[in-house]
Amino acid sequence: MLPWLGRYLVNIYGPFRLFTSYLFLAGMGTALAAGLTWLLLPRLWRYLPTDGGRAHAVEGQQSKGKPIAAGIIFIPIYALVCFLVLPFDLRQLGLLGCVLLSMTQGFADDKSKSEGKGGWSEYALGAADLGIALIVALLISQLREVEIWLPLTKIPLTLPPWLYIPLATAIIWLTINATNCTDGVDGLSGSLSAMAFLYLGGILYGVLGHKDISQYLLVPHYPDGANWGIMAFVMVGCLAGYLWHNAYPSAVLMGDSGSRPMGLLLGTLILACGNPFLILIVSGVMLINGATGLLKVALLRFFKIGIFKTVRYPLHDHVRHTMGWSNPQVLVRFMLLQAVVTPILLVLLFKVR
Repeated sequence: MLPWLGRYLVNIYGPFRLFTSYLFLAGMGTALAAGLTWLLLPRLWRYLPTDGGRAHAVEGQQSKGKPIAAGIIFIPIYALVCFLVLPFDLRQLGLLGCVLLSMTQGFADDKSKSEGKGGWSEYALGAADLGIALIVALLISQLREVEIWLPLTKIPLTLPPWLYIPLATAIIWLTINATNCTDGVDGLSGSLSAMAFLYLGGILYGVLGHKDISQYLLVPHYPDGANWGIMAFVMVGCLAGYLWHNAYPSAVLMGDSGSRPMGLLLGTLILACGNPFLILIVSGVMLINGATGLLKVALLRFFKIGIFKTVRYPLHDHVRHTMGWSNPQVLVRFMLLQAVVTPILLVLLFKVR
């Protein structure tokens, strides 16, 4: 909206040219999303369902009675701010629709749990996630060949739609569920996701979206990279506003209505970067924490193969239960691991080619 207005208003008043600056739009979108989320959450969370406490989670009863499903508040704020600061693009508008759809699915599950109905079944949630992930994969590929770039080589790889779409769907489904599984310690899922979005925004805006820098680093240049980067930065703003109220001890929880659309966006932005291995670089701790538990359950349930028998999942429950870590220790140590590992791996990704 604002970029479109800027092109017409600049002839009336020169400073309106800021509306066509990606840097200004990214900063304004981040600040606006943070401010609106911080302001509106405490005013609206009394209308949210409340958490019933998780019987098998470490200290799960401490969350009982707290407002849950904060995503139903900050995800619409995210969509609104993106609509305001982004140039019109059908793919990105379609993605915002899918993010809102994932939020609605998550809220239905949150509300069902709050009412004592047990929530949706694992298979129903997994199938819904898979369907939404497939829609996003189709939006990104547009049923055309997609070029991706890989570590350790400067030669891009072209994937046909029949191969790219299942791969993209699997990555998005994985990030949705890994993000959801990490949501169990105050601030953990939001903080790790905010770090991932910050890294992805920098890559999309400052590397892949910049013609000279991408050429220097021998990676593809994406003319719409800055648009995707702005979407990442706006989510950082929303999470900053949410984490203000979710910091230990939390006053509100994001629920599935926040974690699932957040994971959907994370997977989509990884695909927008054109390198699927970025999932390991920007969100490796979250994958280890949540996705390895999914692997353990899947192997045991479908193939009768038992692995990690002495490890409790999600991993944040294991370190709290077995190693005695407090919630703040889990948060800080997991964030430190991601903060140290990601820059090292990014240097290797971009320079060893």
